[in-house]
Amino acid sequence: MAIVRRSVLLWLALTAVAMAAAPAAAAGKHNITTILAAHKEYSKFNEMLSKTRLANDINRRQTITVLCVDNAAMAALDHYSLQTIRHILQTHILVDYYGEKKLDKLAKGSTQSSSLFQETGTSGMSGYVNITRKGGKVEFMSVDADDTAKPSRFVKSVKEYPYDLAVLQVSSIISSAEAEAPVPPPAPIDLVDLLSKKHCKSFAALLSANADAFRAVNETKDNGLTLFCPVDAAVAAFSPAFKNLTAKAKTAILLYHAVPDYFSLQLLKSNNGKVTTLATASDAKKDYSFDVQNGKGEAVVLETKVVDSKITATVADMDPFACYAVDKFLKPKELFKVAEAPAPAPEPGKKKSKAADGGDDDSSDDSGDETSDKGHAAPAVLARWFTAAATAVAALALMG
Repeated sequence: MAIVRRSVLLWLALTAVAMAAAPAAAAGKHNITTILAAHKEYSKFNEMLSKTRLANDINRRQTITVLCVDNAAMAALDHYSLQTIRHILQTHILVDYYGEKKLDKLAKGSTQSSSLFQETGTSGMSGYVNITRKGGKVEFMSVDADDTAKPSRFVKSVKEYPYDLAVLQVSSIISSAEAEAPVPPPAPIDLVDLLSKKHCKSFAALLSANADAFRAVNETKDNGLTLFCPVDAAVAAFSPAFKNLTAKAKTAILLYHAVPDYFSLQLLKSNNGKVTTLATASDAKKDYSFDVQNGKGEAVVLETKVVDSKITATVADMDPFACYAVDKFLKPKELFKVAEAPAPAPEPGKKKSKAADGGDDDSSDDSGDETSDKGHAAPAVLARWFTAAATAVAALALMG
């Protein structure tokens, strides 16, 4: 028995060390467009997720359930406007995980889940979906459905990543009186006039002077756009660097301030993570994305890996267009040196290198990304090694 006990303890010690040496598992990133593309029967639903920009909302989420319908059921949406269809489909996206096994074990046979439509902040108590299990069948129905509405039934599980993403087929479009209400077309917006009156006169001048950037922003605003405009002081501080950029880089950095999707301030706070920009679409070879994160208190911070810029005011919030003033000009890593991660005291005999901003739009610093990522990963790696060492020491002590 002593030999067996020692063998088991030795195995535990070696396993702990091996686990520490292994790379940390990355959080799963699932693409709803790719998942549904493998199923032709959901092609219309998949297409509409892209047209309404909901695919991006789904892909940014850590925990989500998508209730899809087949092509025949999508015919029920034919007479609605695109913005109304967006609201209706938002009720089919639940902000919790409901895999098939979880549906089979519903406590008391029913529960209620919030949907993306509820999170817009414009739906009041609407946007909640009741999930009920009756006679072995699961039904979905919005809380504001009228008396004539029929529940949508669970058909099958399409794809599941336990506790992260569940894609389920339901029998029909979920009815919601609030979501189905007509949405008036967006009011005309004069971008230059709007920005000039509220915090961003200098940025408006830069944007209007660049024909390519202005056209891209102006043409996108009615289909979903969030613009981050640096305040006048931030533009003044960045002006010398901006003047040294090439024409192509100037267009790219202006488009970098525009995200082709609508975000209310509430959505920005609840949807932390990577966002792509109009600059991303303009250059297939470069990423041009940044991260949205919650700062101290109620602050929302945009992190580019070169600079952190904080939202200071709401310039406009008129779904599908929103604009926020930020305290610093956004610098993409594709054009500027990545900020070095904080490091311990330098080793003796080694000099610290100086990082300087670069203005060449055809160059990028790939090593900077790796340095930044490794800097963030270091604490986690050390933690795993300390845990493994403690486990190994304890096991070997018991063996003795």
